[in-house]
Amino acid sequence: MALSKLAANSFDLTDNYALTGTVTGANSTQKLFLIKNIDASSSGTVDFVNGASSVVLDNTYKTYLFKWINIHPATNNTYLSFNGRDGGSSYDATKTTSVFEAYHNEGGSEAALSYSSSLDIAQGTGVQQVSPNIGNGNDESASGELYLFNPSSTTFVKHFMVVGQGYNHSDYSEVKYVAGYFNVTAAIDAIQFKMSSGNIDSGRIALYGIK
Repeated sequence: MALSKLAANSFDLTDNYALTGTVTGANSTQKLFLIKNIDASSSGTVDFVNGASSVVLDNTYKTYLFKWINIHPATNNTYLSFNGRDGGSSYDATKTTSVFEAYHNEGGSEAALSYSSSLDIAQGTGVQQVSPNIGNGNDESASGELYLFNPSSTTFVKHFMVVGQGYNHSDYSEVKYVAGYFNVTAAIDAIQFKMSSGNIDSGRIALYGIK
């Protein structure tokens, strides 16, 4: 059955359809392009460097998305962090951030949402925490995503936003919300992820470009 126009209340899911034309809507013009998958295995760091190993982190895209899936630490009670590089060889780009966190334990007896002043950064060059402290038990891991906006700009600061969730080492579901910017005039040409201590035992981090 071929339809030239889909009418309300006439879409029979038991029938067969040949649909042609263009799908329109609020997000119909947004496309996600996979740039690079990196599978961690006893990795000290996971680095995405513009121009290296097929990585693109330049003006090809205005928005970049990093997704980490089931990051499992080798060391108990450690967290995933990231930092940026604005040229040179060091991951120490100056940044300012705001951090909120929420948690709820498995027993249902504890829950909270709060601003985490101890985790934010004010014009600092250190790493930014993006996951709760997680354990190295077989079923413990962290997942999340980082949006980086216009990293190649040499005019504006480079904004980023993070949502990072994890199975806390004390049997909590915990999430970190991070918003901030790299306050540098040079382009951000590389992003690095690492644990606060020890290696990333396993897990995947993927980089996408958004148009």
